[in-house]
Amino acid sequence: MTKDMTTGSPAGIIVNFTIPIFIGNMFQQFYSMADTVIVGKFVGNAALAAVGACGTLMFLILGFLQGLTAGFTVITAQHYGAGNLKAMRQSVASAVKLSAVVSVILTVLSMTTMKQILYLMNTPEDMYSQAYGYIMVICGGIVAQVLYNLLSSILRAIGDSRRPLYFLILAAGLNIILDLVFIVKFHMGAEGAAYATVISQGISGILCLIYIGKKVPELHLKREDWKMNWDLAKWQMAIGFPMAFQYSITAIGTIVLQASLNTLGSVAAAGFAAACKIEQVVSQAYVALGTTMATYCAQNMGAGKIDRIRKGFRSGTWIGIIYAVVTGVLVITVGKYMTILFVSENVSAITSYVNTYLCCVGVSFVPLVFVNVYRNGIQGMGFGLLPMTAGIAELIGRSAAAVMASHFGSYVGMCFAGPVAWVLAGGLLLVMYFHIMRGYENKIA
Repeated sequence: MTKDMTTGSPAGIIVNFTIPIFIGNMFQQFYSMADTVIVGKFVGNAALAAVGACGTLMFLILGFLQGLTAGFTVITAQHYGAGNLKAMRQSVASAVKLSAVVSVILTVLSMTTMKQILYLMNTPEDMYSQAYGYIMVICGGIVAQVLYNLLSSILRAIGDSRRPLYFLILAAGLNIILDLVFIVKFHMGAEGAAYATVISQGISGILCLIYIGKKVPELHLKREDWKMNWDLAKWQMAIGFPMAFQYSITAIGTIVLQASLNTLGSVAAAGFAAACKIEQVVSQAYVALGTTMATYCAQNMGAGKIDRIRKGFRSGTWIGIIYAVVTGVLVITVGKYMTILFVSENVSAITSYVNTYLCCVGVSFVPLVFVNVYRNGIQGMGFGLLPMTAGIAELIGRSAAAVMASHFGSYVGMCFAGPVAWVLAGGLLLVMYFHIMRGYENKIA
């Protein structure tokens, strides 16, 4: 079911569109959370720390692809909002071709450089082999990740945020079953968790493809749609690659943080990994809200409704702030009790690390609202490079805080690295937003 976001109450549309994406993101997190829980319980803390350390690398690789596919489909949403279905189909065909090329290149590049990357991250010896096995399987399954991310982005571009959710729920259940089979029955360790993730993600992508083929005639491509349009491809790359690099820049800062954290040992790393999983469940709402803002702004940009975009930003901001306050309180007060889900040894020590991290980020969720709402909204308007500069600010803030904390051996300092990055990036994005809006006001005047 497609959805025209250029009419109706902005707040209502944003909430209704965000909820399915949020639930879908939650189930996607269940992929990695199931990996973490089952690995921590049945393999041990070293394997848990290995999966946690690989989480930053997964964010680097898969975040790049998620940003890329989302960027490619911004133009799809703009054409849909303008009612130009022929141009919309051409943008879909172009996105498919570009995504295929990039996914193959990234698969080869990541798999040939992974040993050096893990070495540069100061990966401890007691978790190196499991970390390497886990991340290599993830890299080998990049095409499966691209399939789902691209097709779900295309469906969201035409206003359907529910179908990708349904397929992801099915895949999440399969992921848990495969985790238990590969890890508990066949004793495949961390690699088994990676295989479960890749297979499940691939199946969710195939289900999206089948649904589009049977139920979405607007996306049935014709032979002429596949004709190479280099101007369109350049336009998509001008939006897609900055969005992809935005995710990568954020991930690089996280890798610097992980490298600093690894100097504190595997127990601290395990605590940090468990805390990140808890935080990521809560923070998926911010990611979902950002995805909604990208589609909302893209469709309304295509329709030329600038004032409606402004109202959308205002509604999205207040929705995010209310959520941030409520979840911040919950994370600070009861978040640490989820630690038992992830570990079976050194529970009290790891719980202490988890509680410290959650208290640091729980008081800092409001800046994260601005990062997601304004970064994605500005990108949906068609600005690719500007939001990337906010990503550079985020990288500088996170990396500087992490290196300084490492110098003093401060775990608390490392926990505040993320919030420092959110404040810097969020402030810069607000400046960009007001500058862009003033520009449109001057044109109208």
